[in-house]
Amino acid sequence: MSDAILLSVTEGMARLTLNRPTRLNAFNADLAHAWRDATAEATSRSDVKAILLDAAGPAFCAGGDVIDMAARTGSGAEITALAEVINAGIRSLAESAIPVVAAAYGTTAGGGLGIMLCSDYAVVGSRSRLGSLYANIGLTPDLSVSAQLARAVGERRALQLVLQDRLLTAQEALDWGLVAEVVEGTDAVSEADLVRARGEEIARFWLAGAADAYGKAKQLVRSQPQRTFAEQLSEEARSIGAFMETPDAQARIAAFAAQSRKS
Repeated sequence: MSDAILLSVTEGMARLTLNRPTRLNAFNADLAHAWRDATAEATSRSDVKAILLDAAGPAFCAGGDVIDMAARTGSGAEITALAEVINAGIRSLAESAIPVVAAAYGTTAGGGLGIMLCSDYAVVGSRSRLGSLYANIGLTPDLSVSAQLARAVGERRALQLVLQDRLLTAQEALDWGLVAEVVEGTDAVSEADLVRARGEEIARFWLAGAADAYGKAKQLVRSQPQRTFAEQLSEEARSIGAFMETPDAQARIAAFAAQSRKS
């Protein structure tokens, strides 16, 4: 696997690290293919129950590496094909039954928003800035931004981002519901470390609990737009029935019942 992305698995947690820090982890062809392959591996492994998505260097992801693409890519069709490669990785994470936390300090812009939004829980630093910026260079949103941004913050706010060159502060992103937590450090380096540490803490929380149930709950919420209301209710009923019969649920229910009898 290319060193443009790093994948490690420890005690049930897969860590995916975007690793082009000198280019703000912007996607070129190398990172695109490495991303697709790494996400496919992480989500297909039976020993992975939580995923931490982070990045090397001072930024999370600046989207596509436009300079690299302009120099190396000859046509719009090639850009479309490359976007589809990245989309495969986004779908691997978003459609999996594995919860994903993003530690997204620094800048998240353009397609980087889509990469962050394929996580289920996002932590940023207080110095982080997040925005669209596609139209600044005459391009339109890709990498799931038009699909996931509106679901996360609502259509009107999504339009505010894609129709302006605005970068949200970390607090604004929290207020909008774009991210779940903001972490503050004494300087940029310490803050990045704290964001990573908080992301790992969240992943470890899932692992210490009913990891499979957390994963299925994520998948139920993520896949809901594919179903009618009645179909979603039926899927919920089927899922809770199936989990009721698992040894993990039976043990947890028995422990809960025993504790309730004592109190």
